[in-house]
Amino acid sequence: MTQQDRQRIAAGLATRLSYAEIARRLDRPTSTISREIGRNGGPGGYRPQQAHRAAVQRARRGTPAPPREAGSPTSAVEEEIIEMAVRTGLPRMTARVHLDLLLSEDGRRTAAELTRRLNVSPASVSVAVNYLVEHGYVRRERDPQRRRDIYVVDDAAWYHSVVLGAQQTLESARAATAAAEKLGLDRPVGQRMAKTGAFLERVSLDVIESADRWRALLA
Repeated sequence: MTQQDRQRIAAGLATRLSYAEIARRLDRPTSTISREIGRNGGPGGYRPQQAHRAAVQRARRGTPAPPREAGSPTSAVEEEIIEMAVRTGLPRMTARVHLDLLLSEDGRRTAAELTRRLNVSPASVSVAVNYLVEHGYVRRERDPQRRRDIYVVDDAAWYHSVVLGAQQTLESARAATAAAEKLGLDRPVGQRMAKTGAFLERVSLDVIESADRWRALLA
């Protein structure tokens, strides 16, 4: 949780928002907000700066990499990237997990490492990595010796995510075409669905073709 997140929690408490509403606005589980407030003075004594300093100290004890100071240039850049990802529709926690993977030296993290580094619950990390795997942003590998999953982002990740998204759109296109045939191409609604299907199919195929053509840039 960032210092900005904690400031937003304090603002929410000041305006008497419920924990659930604060959690919704931060795209976090309500339990995370409840624990954060409970271990930092409660609703009447929560101070975002003190809470952030305490979290940094805990992270230093349990995280291999030292946490960056809030307000540093690197931290500001990361927050800007996360906000941009959120504006495109990516859940905030998912964006944070994805960015941490992207910034890792070898592009590999275990769920436990992500949990410690981001100072969030294992459940939050689980939801985020499942989303990233499902949409092709990262892949899941298995460490047979330690019986744990490792999440990997590599040079081919962007190719897979683009193609997967296009394939999903292509499925929608073909569903629209099938619906048009059932509704009847002589009816306005059937004609509208047919046009939608044709457009989405052409765009999807173009995207897949373009991704294949330029994939070498990622090699």
